[in-house]
Amino acid sequence: MPRATRTSAPRATAGDRPAQPSPVPAEVDLRPFMAAFPTGVAVVTSLDVDRRPWGMTCTSLCSVSLDPPSLVVSLRSASPTLGAIREQGGFALNLLHDRAQATSHRFSSGDPKRFDDTEWELPVPARGPHLRADSHATADCAVLSTTVIGDHTAVFAEVERVITRDLTPAPLLYGLRRYARWPLPAGTPATGSPDTRR
Repeated sequence: MPRATRTSAPRATAGDRPAQPSPVPAEVDLRPFMAAFPTGVAVVTSLDVDRRPWGMTCTSLCSVSLDPPSLVVSLRSASPTLGAIREQGGFALNLLHDRAQATSHRFSSGDPKRFDDTEWELPVPARGPHLRADSHATADCAVLSTTVIGDHTAVFAEVERVITRDLTPAPLLYGLRRYARWPLPAGTPATGSPDTRR
C-alpha cells in the first residue's frame, strides 16, 4: 500500500498578499500650481437691471472656439459681478495693459467706489463698461451658458465684437503672485503659436 506523502502549502508571494488600503489623499491646494502659469490680466464688467456698473479682476479666461468666436471666464459664484452678468446676459472683457496695475488691484479689492475712480465709457452696443484708458483691447460678449464648479462659475460666451487699441503699453501679465510686462517690444512678430497643432 503506498505511503501517503505530506505536502506543504505553497508560500504566499508578494502578489498574493491582500492589498493594503491606500492612504487618504491630502487636500490639494491648486493655488501654487496655477501661480506658476503666468496669464494676462482682465477686468470683467457688466450692468445690472438698474444699469449700475459692476466689475472684477479676472485671470481665469480662455478661448473656446473660433467659429462661433467664443470664450470662457471663471468667476467667483458669490460675486455681484456674476449676478449682473446673469441679469444682463452679457459682459465686456477688458484686457489690461501694464500701466493698469492699480486698476487690477482696485477691481480685485471689492472697493464699492471702483468705478468712481476709474475712467470708463459705455458705447452702444457695449455689454458692459469699457475701461478705455486701462485696456489694450475689449470684447463684448453674450452669455451662452454657465456651469457651476465648486465655488466658481464658468461662463461661456460668444464674442460679438472686439475693439483693439494702442499696444504701446504692453499687456499686463500676472504669475508667481506678482505683475510683469510682456517681454517683447510691441510689434515684434511671434515665432510660433501654441495652437498650431490643435
